[in-house]
Amino acid sequence: MKKVLVLEDEENIRSFVVINLKRAGYQTIEAGTGEDALAALKNDPSIKVALLDIMLPGIDGFEVCRRMRAMDNKIGIIMLTARTQEMDKVTGLMTGADDYVTKPFSPAELTARVDALFRRTGGDEEAAAPAADELSSPPFLLNTRNRTLEKNGQRVKLTQVEYGIMKLFMENPGKALSREEILDAVWGKDYFGELKIVDVNIRRLRIKIEDNPTKPAYVNTVWGYGYKWGS
Repeated sequence: MKKVLVLEDEENIRSFVVINLKRAGYQTIEAGTGEDALAALKNDPSIKVALLDIMLPGIDGFEVCRRMRAMDNKIGIIMLTARTQEMDKVTGLMTGADDYVTKPFSPAELTARVDALFRRTGGDEEAAAPAADELSSPPFLLNTRNRTLEKNGQRVKLTQVEYGIMKLFMENPGKALSREEILDAVWGKDYFGELKIVDVNIRRLRIKIEDNPTKPAYVNTVWGYGYKWGS
């Protein structure tokens, strides 16, 4: 069963989201506070995707996102932001969210984002299990069966989006990849979001893998174009 956690304190918005997700074939778990959402995820680790509102009573959506990442790095997280909260989008992505949807949103847009994220988190792996394989680019080793990354033998915790970016880079060493190419490969060709999401995830990835994120040695910027792996 495809399970989605919906954290939204406004009951009418939550009901709207839940109805549309159910129509799309998802089982929904509802929460009105951050504390309820964290308890729900702890009780049911099979939840694959979480929709998190930012403005909440008690702990806010950013803190919920941080704590969820500490519990389970495989869950997909979408932040629900107001149109005016530009900085919130960046902050949400830096705390570990995979995507954001701006209110007001259409049911079709929301469902498309959840569908895309569900696929990326391996929700349909039963249908197409990946072959055992490893990608090596010293000091990094990427295991594509377990979807894990090691640097000098030490595990690096990645979100599923960060894993997708690393896999794309390590499969294309030295090749300049445009932001559009990265977006299509990692988020999917049916994704209709902003290119900025690529830059924020690259920034987050550099913090995790670079010895000095301000002077990257592995993920290099190709100015005015995109990024490439290695020199």
